[in-house]
Amino acid sequence: MQRFFKRSIALLAGMLLAAAATADTWPAKPVNLMVPYPAGGPSDAIGRIFATPLGKELGQTVLVENLGGVSGAIAAQKVLSAPADGYYIFQGSPNEVILSPLANSSVRLKAEDFRLVAPIADAVMVVLTRKDLPVNNVDELIALAKKSADKPLSYGSVGVGSLYHFIVENMQQVTGMKATHVPYKGNAPLLQDVGGGQVDFAVLVYSAAMGAMADQGRLKVIGQLGAQRSELLKNVPTVGEGKALKGFHYKTWTGFMVPKNTPEPVVQRLHAAVGKTLQDPSVISQLKLQTQEPSAPMSLADAAKYFEGEMARYRAVAKSINLQPQ
Repeated sequence: MQRFFKRSIALLAGMLLAAAATADTWPAKPVNLMVPYPAGGPSDAIGRIFATPLGKELGQTVLVENLGGVSGAIAAQKVLSAPADGYYIFQGSPNEVILSPLANSSVRLKAEDFRLVAPIADAVMVVLTRKDLPVNNVDELIALAKKSADKPLSYGSVGVGSLYHFIVENMQQVTGMKATHVPYKGNAPLLQDVGGGQVDFAVLVYSAAMGAMADQGRLKVIGQLGAQRSELLKNVPTVGEGKALKGFHYKTWTGFMVPKNTPEPVVQRLHAAVGKTLQDPSVISQLKLQTQEPSAPMSLADAAKYFEGEMARYRAVAKSINLQPQ
């Protein structure tokens, strides 16, 4: 028994020393930031905005790695398969870690496999329509969809189980409207087809390209999905300001995540570095050029509560719309 206690004490001491060493030495080499989409897209832009200033805070180079596929789940799985030592950070959102497992039967990861270190950017989601659809707000869109039951309106998304698909399905459930889903492989082709009149409406993240198309009269932005109007779109009403979707609001966020078993000292160090990076005026201005708002600071405890709340919310909606993994 005495030998057992000595071994236990030695093991505990070793663990404490390892944790202290991790806190003192991490990162001792470059850190990989995994972006779950190809280079050139909005997620990639966010990663590259953060990489250099975050690297300065950490004292090591932060390398952006792009890996698309299966709605971001391939990249998420690669991070989970790597050692949980802080050298692989996942830049994720609800799409990849919460919704992907709900919509795709081949995705084996769970949101609980990750720990949210901090949200970093919030995007404005909007309802947009083709230029000649005879509606000017979301209430009118819903009314038109209800009148067109014999020839349903079409709406596009970036895939079955994507956040945008999810939101329109929830809109249909709440209002009783019916529309036909047309899945696309990405934001860019969907935006072009709304502009070309091939699809009636969509929910997408607002972008500079979309704003330019709206200014040119090629499409209409008729509502935004936040609880309050964004500073970026002060003249566009929220859907909750109408009658049909009172209390209906969504926002999409991007955050830095690590595998749940990552050592606590590493998580704390990364959290502190991300917090300082979010205060960098250059980071803030670059995010706004990408039509993104920097996320409000959160403690690690608040980030954990936020992540749990998001998991519960999306899973409840998935159940209510009977979303089946395909």
